[in-house]
Amino acid sequence: MEMEVEVIHSWSAPRSLSTSLMYSFSQRDDIEVLDEPLYANFLRDPAFDRPYRDQLLSKMESDGNKVVNDIIYGPGSKKYRFCKHMSKHKVHNLPEDLLKKGKHFILIRNPLDILPSFDKVLPPTSFELGLGQLVGIYDELCDIGKPPPVIDAKELQKDPEGTLRGLCNDLEIPFQPAMLSWEAGPKPIDGLWAPWWYKNVHKSTRFEVQSKNPEPLPLSQYNLLARTLPHYNMLRSHVKKKLSILSSPSPPPDLPVPANEKLVAWVGDEIVTRESAKVSVFDSVVQGGDSVWEGLRVYDKKIFKLEEHLDRMFDSAKALAFENVPTRDEIKEAIFRTLIKNGMFDNAHIRLSLTRGKKVTSGMSPALNLYGCTLIVLAEWKPPVYDNERGIVLVTATTRRNSPNNLDSKIHHNNLLNNILAKIEANNAKADDAIMLDKDGYVSETNATNIFMVKKGRVLTPHADYCLPGITRATVMDLVVKEQFILEERRISLSEVHTADEVWTTGTMGELSPVVKVDGRTIGNGKVGPITRKLQVAYKKLTEQSGVPIELA
Repeated sequence: MEMEVEVIHSWSAPRSLSTSLMYSFSQRDDIEVLDEPLYANFLRDPAFDRPYRDQLLSKMESDGNKVVNDIIYGPGSKKYRFCKHMSKHKVHNLPEDLLKKGKHFILIRNPLDILPSFDKVLPPTSFELGLGQLVGIYDELCDIGKPPPVIDAKELQKDPEGTLRGLCNDLEIPFQPAMLSWEAGPKPIDGLWAPWWYKNVHKSTRFEVQSKNPEPLPLSQYNLLARTLPHYNMLRSHVKKKLSILSSPSPPPDLPVPANEKLVAWVGDEIVTRESAKVSVFDSVVQGGDSVWEGLRVYDKKIFKLEEHLDRMFDSAKALAFENVPTRDEIKEAIFRTLIKNGMFDNAHIRLSLTRGKKVTSGMSPALNLYGCTLIVLAEWKPPVYDNERGIVLVTATTRRNSPNNLDSKIHHNNLLNNILAKIEANNAKADDAIMLDKDGYVSETNATNIFMVKKGRVLTPHADYCLPGITRATVMDLVVKEQFILEERRISLSEVHTADEVWTTGTMGELSPVVKVDGRTIGNGKVGPITRKLQVAYKKLTEQSGVPIELA
């Protein structure tokens, strides 16, 4: 007795364990299986040749409309129908119901594991591999409100039961243990192309772990790998459980600002999505932290102190003997374009980095950097990172600030391990940041900001000998004078900070951040002091009145 069936569609590229998965589903007592029902419709186009083309067209329905309406979605004798599809078989003349009806999932496999054996029947091409088409199918399903589950063939090999249980759960069908094994040899459900493609799978009886000694990639297929690997990686990002040694079984962490999930960034000479914002493993910033950077803040369609930050970036790059540095106008254009594409015109922060660039081979020598610098513009929605109303807490780190004898802090470089070690101490003490001392025990700065203090109406800040002469620091020093306070730049001992009337830190990320406690000592009365508050107001007014406008044209 025939009845309406629920159709389950499997979409994959060739050599992706799709036949093994079809055999797995065929072991269920509630399902019937169709092996590539759209194949003959695909081969109606004479451009797609196969050794068995004429035989297939004579024995298999080739009218795509009839296949979809009468075979795929026709009545059946069991509750479910499993349709194994190759992504390239979804050609444009098929009815819209193909994707709109039924349940769909996508099976992927790393092209590194596909390509070494792919050309045994066909010359490998991007089209024949079908990963680009697979991305298109994923996008189409998402666009109609049916985002499909994605599973990786590697997961099927490593944990067949767990992967199949998860897939069945996503498809809202019960898992059956019978899916874990099948008999060796040809099957009645095989398509007539099986003798060309299924020889190895006919030897199998279950999903087996991939060999630890995979075949090498033929060099002739390197360019094809470069074209198809991004498609695989895009789909892999939607797999619930990845099998990377770097991956975590935990759910992805929440972002501090959820809107930053869908930002674009400038890397090199192009704008890319957040997930694609990567530099080469040969880049100097990866090889040795060999890079310079600036932090910029956007207020009301203007970038505050842009020219000053660019001056310091060029100085830092020159001090480190960078070559082939982009021009000021080129960097500005990259910044403006990134902000415009993100629609970020206020309350945004830019992490601007310039690396020495990519190397021709790994190594320390800048002589290996022959590609020019790499420019990175990372813009995020980011309010000031500290509590500038109630204040922050600091501790003193045992990690000392770099001496100019070792690495001059006036170079705003990306090699921040010295600061990071101090920040670890602050984290362990549950403090906001850590004060870092110079080699003689005097206060230098915090791990991330410059520092100021007030004693009896006088504003003091350390010499910029062991610390970065921050641009926000210089701005605040100017404001101190304009507001007619006495400013002293001198050595400051830690005990002076402990007994100060007021303390604050300065930086692009936090602006002016009041400090209410240092090393367990309450600063002043434990509240934001009057001089701090007055300078906060003056600084805010300055950000409203000045800055380089974002060029919208």
